[in-house]
This record gives sequence, C-alpha cells and structure tokens, in this order.
Amino acid sequence: MIISVASGKGGTGKTMISVNLSDSLSEIVKTIFLDCDVEEPNSHLFLQPEITNTEDVNVIVPIIDKTKCIHCGKCQNVCEFNAILSFSKETLVLENLCHGCRGCIIVCPQSAISESKRKIGIIQKGKTKKNIEFINGILEVKEAMATPLIKKVIQKLDNLDDDDKTNYSVIIDCPPGTSCPMVNSIKISDYCILVTEPTPFGLSDLKLAVEVVNKLEIPFGVIINKADKNNSIIENYCQEKNIAILMKIPFDRDIAIKCSYGNLITEYKEEYKKNFKNLFNSILSQLKKN
Repeated sequence: MIISVASGKGGTGKTMISVNLSDSLSEIVKTIFLDCDVEEPNSHLFLQPEITNTEDVNVIVPIIDKTKCIHCGKCQNVCEFNAILSFSKETLVLENLCHGCRGCIIVCPQSAISESKRKIGIIQKGKTKKNIEFINGILEVKEAMATPLIKKVIQKLDNLDDDDKTNYSVIIDCPPGTSCPMVNSIKISDYCILVTEPTPFGLSDLKLAVEVVNKLEIPFGVIINKADKNNSIIENYCQEKNIAILMKIPFDRDIAIKCSYGNLITEYKEEYKKNFKNLFNSILSQLKKN
C-alpha cells in the first residue's frame, strides 16, 4: 500500500499529516517513509532518523567540443527546454535547464557533443527509533528542477522485492502545488490524501489538486487541517463532488506549538494516534469498495 500525502498549496500541514500517520502505522505494519519534498525537506525534524547511507544524485549534461562544432544549430532546434543556444561563432549550454534527454548528442552531425555528469542533490537513507525506513532527497540550492531527484528517491522502492512490497506501507510526503514535482510524487500511489485548510485560498488550491488526482485516476480523500467555524467552505465542495472527508484536525494552539518544536502530536495526545490508525482503516475500506 502506497499512500501519498499532497496539497494544492504550501503550509496546509501536509508534512504534519505524513509524519504522524507514519508514526501511528509503524505500530501495526512495517512502514517506509519517503520525503519527496526535496526543495525543503523537513520530515527528519519530526521522525529524527539515524542516517546510515548518503549518496550523490547526478544528471547528464552535454559538453561541446569547440574544435568540432560547426554551429549548425541542430542541437538548439532539438532541445525543447532551450538548454542549448547556438550562435554563429559560439554554442552555449545552460546546464540548469538541461533535462538529460541526449537529443543534442544524437542529432549532432560532427559528433561534437559528449555527456558529462552534474550533481543535483543527495539521497539519505536511515531508520527511526520505531524502525520506520526513512528515505529523503535534498536538492542543491542552485538547482531549478526537483523532478529528477524525486524520481531517484521513488526508485529506491524498486529495491524491495514483491513480497516486501505487500508487507510494507509506504507514506510519501509530496511537494506542495500541482506541478511536475507533485505529479511525479503521487503517480505511483494507491491512494492520495489531499490536505487542505478552510480558507478561500485553501479551497482554490484543493480544486486544482483534485483535478490532478482525477486525471491520474488515483483514489483520494481530504483532510481538513486547522479546522474551525469556516469548515463549510471545504465541506460544501466535498459534498458537491462526493469526496470523502477523512479527518478534521482543529485549529489548536497546542498542536501548533508542538509542531514548531518538531514534536509529533501522536506522542502527546493518544487520541491522535488512534485517529490516524482509524484513518488508515478508512482508506482500506474505501479501496475495497472501489
């Protein structure tokens, strides 16, 4: 079972849901946690894993041999991302825009382009005190594209054989928003939890996220975080669209304080641990009905 936790916007409490769900599930099933929010990963602050392995992640970038290049422009024409600029006397590579497709290498008539590697980030692996398998990615500050690193983080699940996959629950903390990083994080999931807040901005971005999961045909439900008297703005929309509301977490000062110190709410309120376990069972029931 792979459960992704996503949101249409940042700041809704997506990571809070992810880490507390993982903490609760670890008591009843083997759990793997993937932090795919590689631009600003912070789940480690809550789960506090002991990191045992770190590896570099590289992408392919083209290298121009100026002695062979005739500046024909074919490399520029084939590049959909404008990562190569060909002028009459110079051909330039914009490495941060390159997607590593090798198209420029293939079309070059002079074999003037070869490939090299450039580091874009790292992947860390470890375990928490509750034996949660922890994997996260950390994107280099200067990098513009998170998707290649996210794909590498998710590929770590390929190391599990099929028997292991049936015995594990995987929780994916996704990047906020609805662009490529979010799509690549949720597309392998069996179920997606969309976390929102009862505000006009929360509703607007929830609608965008709902469009994405519907397009990908992933079963999903909604958690309302910071729930208060304005809940109806979300509840009415979910009722209209027949979307399950899985849980409501109140706008509670104590919760905010605990999270600001990197504490899990399941550790100071036993009821939340029970609620997250019930959430997992609700997801299983919903999947069985489908």
